[in-house]
Amino acid sequence: MLDDLFQELLEADEQTHSRIADRISGQWERSGSAAIDLLYRRGTDALEENEPGIAAEHLTAALDHDPTFAEGYHARASAYYALGMVGPALDDLRQTLVLEPRHFDAMFGFGVLLEELERYEDAAEVYRRIQEIYPLDPEAAAGLERISLQLEGQSL
Repeated sequence: MLDDLFQELLEADEQTHSRIADRISGQWERSGSAAIDLLYRRGTDALEENEPGIAAEHLTAALDHDPTFAEGYHARASAYYALGMVGPALDDLRQTLVLEPRHFDAMFGFGVLLEELERYEDAAEVYRRIQEIYPLDPEAAAGLERISLQLEGQSL
């Protein structure tokens, strides 16, 4: 199913791409275990309520039960980033991509962190990689535009 959705994403147009991306994200959010899904939802709810410490605790519990749940690492990376813990956030983004190399949201987070570290060429490469998977990703396009303005006059 996921492979089919990624193929659809490659062929999507302006009217369908975000719906397909949302369906992919929905697949990533399901671990296959009701207990882990509950911990994941509690973690993402805490993130939405601006409680990243609580979010990290719930997401860590989910990952303790299933260390192959890529979306758990991605969500926990967001919690760590909100806590100012860039190293652990990078580690969790890396693990997300080890488990799901096509995770365009994790790639985007990695690109943003590279931008913050002023590694613009590396960030641009990440955004281009996203576009190979999700050609119409508006965040990747915006990232490339930001970088081109930052590096104006320099070759990407």
